[in-house]
Amino acid sequence: MKKAQRSVVDGFAYEGGRPREEDILTRKRMPLWDRVKWLILLVVIWLLLVWSLMANNPLVGFLDAVRIEAQLGSWVFILFGLELLHQIHFLISEHWAAYNQFWVHKVWGRTERLSSTKLSAWTRYRLGRILRWVLIVVVIAIIAGKIMHDAPLSALAQIPAILWHALPTFIQYAFLLFFTVAQFGLLFWFLSRGGVDVYYPDDIKTRFSDVWGQDHVLDRVKENIIFLENPELVEDRGGYVPGGILLWGPPGTGKTLMAEAVAGETGKPYVFVDPGAFINMFFGVGVLKVKGLFRKLRKLSLRYGGVIVFFDEADSLGNRGIAMGGTPGGGNVGAAPFATAGCHGFSYLSSDMQWRMARDVLASQFAVDPAEPGARRRNKQIIGAGMNGGGGGGGGMGTLQALLTELSGLKKPRGFFNRVVRRALGMRPKPPPHYRILVMMATNMPSALDEALLRPGRIDRIYRVGYPTKAGRVRTYQGYFAKVPHELTDEQIDKLATITPYATGASIKDLVNESLIIAIRDGRDVITYQDVIKAKQLKELGPPEDVEYIERERHAVAIHEACHAVVAYRTRHHMEIDIATIEKGSDYLGMVSSIKPEDQFTRWRSEYQSDILVALASLAGERMYFDSDSSSGVSGDLDQATTVASYMEGYWGMGKTVSSAASSRRLEAGTPGGGNRAAAPAGGGDAHGPSPFGRLADRIEDNLSVLLDQVEMILRENERHVLALAHALETYKTLSGEDVTAIFEGGRGPLVDGAPYADDEFIARLRAYHVAAQRAHRDHSVPQLPLPAATAPAALVSGSLLADGYGSQANGTPNGSGDGSGAPTYEPPTYEPPSYGQPDGSA
Repeated sequence: MKKAQRSVVDGFAYEGGRPREEDILTRKRMPLWDRVKWLILLVVIWLLLVWSLMANNPLVGFLDAVRIEAQLGSWVFILFGLELLHQIHFLISEHWAAYNQFWVHKVWGRTERLSSTKLSAWTRYRLGRILRWVLIVVVIAIIAGKIMHDAPLSALAQIPAILWHALPTFIQYAFLLFFTVAQFGLLFWFLSRGGVDVYYPDDIKTRFSDVWGQDHVLDRVKENIIFLENPELVEDRGGYVPGGILLWGPPGTGKTLMAEAVAGETGKPYVFVDPGAFINMFFGVGVLKVKGLFRKLRKLSLRYGGVIVFFDEADSLGNRGIAMGGTPGGGNVGAAPFATAGCHGFSYLSSDMQWRMARDVLASQFAVDPAEPGARRRNKQIIGAGMNGGGGGGGGMGTLQALLTELSGLKKPRGFFNRVVRRALGMRPKPPPHYRILVMMATNMPSALDEALLRPGRIDRIYRVGYPTKAGRVRTYQGYFAKVPHELTDEQIDKLATITPYATGASIKDLVNESLIIAIRDGRDVITYQDVIKAKQLKELGPPEDVEYIERERHAVAIHEACHAVVAYRTRHHMEIDIATIEKGSDYLGMVSSIKPEDQFTRWRSEYQSDILVALASLAGERMYFDSDSSSGVSGDLDQATTVASYMEGYWGMGKTVSSAASSRRLEAGTPGGGNRAAAPAGGGDAHGPSPFGRLADRIEDNLSVLLDQVEMILRENERHVLALAHALETYKTLSGEDVTAIFEGGRGPLVDGAPYADDEFIARLRAYHVAAQRAHRDHSVPQLPLPAATAPAALVSGSLLADGYGSQANGTPNGSGDGSGAPTYEPPTYEPPSYGQPDGSA
């Protein structure tokens, strides 16, 4: 067996849990009841046959009946002997590893492989179910035939009539009434079924070693396993074992996988609750489902010494109908003063001031009079239905209340005999046993959960399962790449972890699988680094649309994205360019994407300013390179730049003022830099001058104007790189960050050779091509020059080319010049860079 790994979790030693199935060579030991239950059943059947013989002939005594039945009931002894051999086989398999492995791999394994090749899984399931029912019917028919001394089939057909006539008349009427009422009970029972899947210990193959990238959460979860298997560590010292865990975080980070690993390590049954299991049509069905679920959990807990129940997407059940976002406990993002812990100003205030701010927030949230402060915010609230048991949703119709009661309600005595018979005899009912039930929940909307559900005693521990760190992503990549053939080096895997900063376990698994599909599509069995990059671009950008730009529009889009890339390369030092493309997607013409080279959790003013510079590069570039003209494609960039500048000026203290616009608006104190509005006229100003809101907007506009001037200066200084990047984008459509760096440094990238872009003569050719594209843009015509090739001769053109009709397309079709002269009006040897406008945007 593999040596169990040992880890220490804050003073608790975790020994590694159950070994994997392949490490266990002998059969798992069977409990005594499971070993003897079928033998006992056969003995009971034989005694029923003896009793039937005595009932049919009163002269036959018990000993004579036993002797006669021993001679006639040989089939019972045959079954008894077969079951005895069966249990002896199990006993030997539990102590002799070689014997057990022979039966597992040589006999049953070969039979399973043979049946799987001949029959589908669904066919095997249906056939097995039919055979089991046939076996049950055959056994009942044989027993009935022996009792009635008739043929088995005939006796089976007579059973309903015999049972009906054996009942007295009043019992028959009572049965009819009971059957009528039972139809409704059967309907609700049928509706309350489903949505709950039980996996027994041998069904769970997942272990903690299969969970990658979440070690900090995993260590805490391991601690709960120690308490589940050894509760006396806490209970003997007067404490109680934590019974509830909430895992919250973005989708795909491994919350469900972690719950499966807990069940696999402990060897306890794992009950999976479907997210939509408690959303029902009829009132009360959800309550029945909750009660039935916990009844099943208590039985499993007693049988196996513990059970784990996992509620996936718990927000579908544990809410009272109010939709909001934020953190566990119902905290709204806008109601930050309620967060009493953390590095923010609220935690430094006195309790009296904290209460005053909380009261103001509540008043603004639920003000009714439109004239009251905060009435506008209240009117925008979404008040959910179902808070009092009505309406739809998982939390309505009493389902949430039933769940809360089961989690920490009164521990009443269980069982009819214990509760009724013992009390009727004057005996005190026995207290219920201590059920070991570990409740695990997962959600990506933690604030939608009801606070009563999250209180200690129900959910004792709340862990955030966030995006993996870079080390976690490296480990996750290594784990998934180990399952497929590949030729990636450790350096390339480290690079992948860097360029996928928000990758989760699910997205990494999907990326590796898509890379394998790309390799197979290309006729290879081994994944290369380029396959992974292609898969990454496909997953992030989607498949490009099969469209072609007209030539002047292609050049305009390339200039637009090149300006973004140049400013990002020169100013955005906290991020690296990941991809630049002009391939049209579903909602974009092109894009430049950047990534963080390292995990960083704080942002600074200089970084936000560089983000604004990159966003404004498209507007500045289009004005400069197209004679002060600009396109509607800059709208998204301007929105981003304005948003960041607004937060810098009004929220983050990165502008000319210190006060927060959020607090000023909530307290009706005006915005930073403006006085209180005494009597605001219809024109938007106030009695003391311009509106303070206008003043904030003016400061934002001033800040953006200053940054726009800086962008224009950067683009002027890097004019050759803008044209070089635009040419590379027009040539290759999509560039990686390494290709962009190669163009700036004159090196070699995965796709682009940057050496030609260091040649001044080639840059002059690019300038000439841009002038032709600029003229075509102005005249809505076709550029007179073809796109230069990077491998073309260094000389721009020769006199013979002009004499032969220079200005035609590559296929020789004449285009004509934009001014109708039929030939360019510039001389290449004395070419000067065009004037792209002044810093103020004028031509």
